[in-house]
Amino acid sequence: MSSLRIARCFSTATHVNGFNGAVGNTPLIYLKSLSERIGSRILGKAEFQNPGGSVKDRAALGLVEDAEEQGLIKPGGTVVEGTAGNTGIGLAHVCRAKGYKCVIYMPNTQSQEKIDLLRMLGADVRPVPAVAFENPQNYNHQAREYAESLTNAIWTNQFDNTANAKAHYRTTGPEIWEQTQGKVDGFICATGTGGTLAGTGKFLREKSGGKTQIWLADPPGSVLTSYINSGGKLIERSGSSITEGIGQGRVTDNLATFVNDVSGAFTVPDTDSIAMLYELLESEGIYLGASSALNVVAAVELAKKLGKGSTVVTILCDGAYRYQSRLFSKKWLESKGLYESIPPHLKKYAVLE
Repeated sequence: MSSLRIARCFSTATHVNGFNGAVGNTPLIYLKSLSERIGSRILGKAEFQNPGGSVKDRAALGLVEDAEEQGLIKPGGTVVEGTAGNTGIGLAHVCRAKGYKCVIYMPNTQSQEKIDLLRMLGADVRPVPAVAFENPQNYNHQAREYAESLTNAIWTNQFDNTANAKAHYRTTGPEIWEQTQGKVDGFICATGTGGTLAGTGKFLREKSGGKTQIWLADPPGSVLTSYINSGGKLIERSGSSITEGIGQGRVTDNLATFVNDVSGAFTVPDTDSIAMLYELLESEGIYLGASSALNVVAAVELAKKLGKGSTVVTILCDGAYRYQSRLFSKKWLESKGLYESIPPHLKKYAVLE
C-alpha cells in the first residue's frame, strides 16, 4: 500500500471559504479486511466526511452555483427541491450559507432523522405520499409546480438537471484519479439521480482511455440493472428495498449522459447490504448507511470479476446516524425479515428495540 496515496492531508497555513468551500476533497479509505480477503484493493470514497454529511453536498452546491451562473436566482431567493433526504440536507446547508430560503418536498417514507435534521437546518419540509414518478402528485412534480408559482425561485431538479453530473465530473472523478495515481480498474456505485455514477464514471473513462470499467449497482425494486443488461429495455418496476435515495424506475437525464458507456450492472439484495453494514462496523470501524454498504458489497463483487490485484473504488455515501433508529433496531429489522441476515457474532450491534 506504500505506493497508494490514501491519506487526507491538510496544511495549517490554509483555510477554506465557509461551508461551501469545505465540500469535496474527501479521503479515499482502504478497506483492509475485505481487500485482504479477496486479494484486491477495495477503496471507499468517504463522502460522509463532506460538511453536510453525504455525497449529496456536491450535487447541492453544483446545482445552486449553476443556477447562480445562469442568473436564475438572485439574493434572497428560494430554492425548491424534491428529494428523498440527503440532497435536501445539502441544499439546506448551502442555502443557509448563501442566504436563500429552502423548501423540500419528500416522500413520507423517509427516516424521521432526515426530516428532523432538515427542519433544524431551517428548511420548510413538506412530506407527501410516496407515489410513482408518472403520478402528478409525485414529490418531484409538486416541487416543480411550487417553484413555478414563486418569483425569484428555482427548482433545482436534481434528477434531470445535468449540473448534478457535471459537479462530479469536475470534482469526484479527478479526486479519485489523483488519489489512486491513475490506477483504478473499476468504479461502481448505486444511483438515485445518476449524477455520481455518470459524472465520476465519465471522467474516469476519459482519463483512463476507456480502461476503467464503470458498473452500476442496484437495490431490489430498481429497473436499471435490467435496462443495462438488456441493452435498453425498461421493464415495469416491482419489489422494494430498505435503502433510501437509490434505485430508479426510469433513466434520468443525468444518467442518460453516460448510460450507454456503463460496463455492466447487478442487483444487491437487502440481506447482503445489511450483513455488510454490520461487518464494516466490526472490521473497519466505519458506521455507514445501507446504500454505502450496498456499494461495498458491489465493489467486492466487481473486484472478483476483475480478478486478483484489481483496484475498485466505490462511494461511501453517508453515515448511519440518519438511519440508526431503523438499521440498528432488532424489532425493525425483524419486521423486514432482515435480522437473521446479520452474522450471529455481529448481532450485538443491533442494540435498539
